Amino acid sequence: MANVTIPVGQAVQQSAEAEADILKGIFAAHRLLAVNLVSSPGSGKTTLIEALIGALGGRKRIAVVEGDVETDIDAARIRRLGVQVHQIMTRSSCHIPPFMLREALGNLDLAAVDILIVENVGNLVCPAEIPLGEDVRVAALSVTEGDEKPLKYPLVFKTSRLLAVTKIDLLPYVRFDLDNVETAARTINPGVEIFRMSAVTGEGVAAFADRLAALHDRKIGQASP
Repeated sequence: MANVTIPVGQAVQQSAEAEADILKGIFAAHRLLAVNLVSSPGSGKTTLIEALIGALGGRKRIAVVEGDVETDIDAARIRRLGVQVHQIMTRSSCHIPPFMLREALGNLDLAAVDILIVENVGNLVCPAEIPLGEDVRVAALSVTEGDEKPLKYPLVFKTSRLLAVTKIDLLPYVRFDLDNVETAARTINPGVEIFRMSAVTGEGVAAFADRLAALHDRKIGQASP
């Protein structure tokens, strides 16, 4: 039998996809909506999650997995809100590997979760390439980062179902063209749903929370497609 050589990168990707399939099965078995939140550092992911927990309170049970290279600072912030949270420290990895997420799930009571939000490591490249078995990938882009990001990092925007443009309360103080960003994002991904948001003022948060709640309802068969 001839030897077959599989490139290392291909093998890693295949392993990640196999783990992602396992995760997808876990999420389906527990009838929860898994959200993979991806962005560069400083986009306001944790602040957005805090706002969503407030907006969804009483309607959906939220749990959060925080991914960072080091520290549990973000998990401590979420823990104060009284929801289940687990911190993953990836050390040298620029994204949450699927196997780490599967291990983290053992620290949560998934039977008491409707929406699981996974805050991935701040990076616009690595997390876009690695699936986590999520139902919904959300890209967050703050107005302080520059409006060229969809063109410079197309994969994360192409593979995200929702785009949260955050920190719009800062628009008067930065050079950022919302219309250009939305046009570029829809050129890359015509089906992307875009939300203009400020977790500080609350603008757009309710609409985004309602969308996540509706996606969970749809998954468990409580809403029409």
